[in-house]
Amino acid sequence: MFSELLYQRIDKVYGSEAKERVASWQRVLNSAKQLDEDEKLYEINRFFNELPFVDDSQHWNKSDYWATPVEFLASNGGDCEDFTIAKYFSLRALGVPEEKMRFMYVNAVRLGQAHMVLAYFPKPNAVPIVLDNINPRILPASQRRDLVPIYSFNGDGLWLAKAQGRGKQIKNSPNHSLWEDLTTRMETGF
Repeated sequence: MFSELLYQRIDKVYGSEAKERVASWQRVLNSAKQLDEDEKLYEINRFFNELPFVDDSQHWNKSDYWATPVEFLASNGGDCEDFTIAKYFSLRALGVPEEKMRFMYVNAVRLGQAHMVLAYFPKPNAVPIVLDNINPRILPASQRRDLVPIYSFNGDGLWLAKAQGRGKQIKNSPNHSLWEDLTTRMETGF
């Protein structure tokens, strides 16, 4: 649970509605602790997919910005990376092992653009299940013909994509300035 000091900061910077959105997230995390992993995926995906999509250039006046889950909720919106980041860290907080999840960059065929989703691997080498803000249904990657995987990563490394999102690990840790900036901001509490 977040400290009262953090809630005061959120209220001061973003307002009382923002404070309530973050408190609502904390309630979802508390109530989902006892659920099985599949139910955790569903609850977290559903909760964050209720937020509006807002492009970084409009929302943050930057071409690319990775918001922390608190920033995403407090500012009431974000782009595909923000949805994915919030889902990833929420599931980690609920005890889902990091090795079961990867941030996956894909080409969203219908949109004709790069997109990020969260890939969940129920077992090693299994076809991942995709948590996405474009399609709110949680489906196996093999059923998401609208997404073409490019690469994936988590805190453990970077993988080049192959069929259904599985791939060969090419780095032991992600070397990504947006990831490093995000994790530093999260460590400082916002």
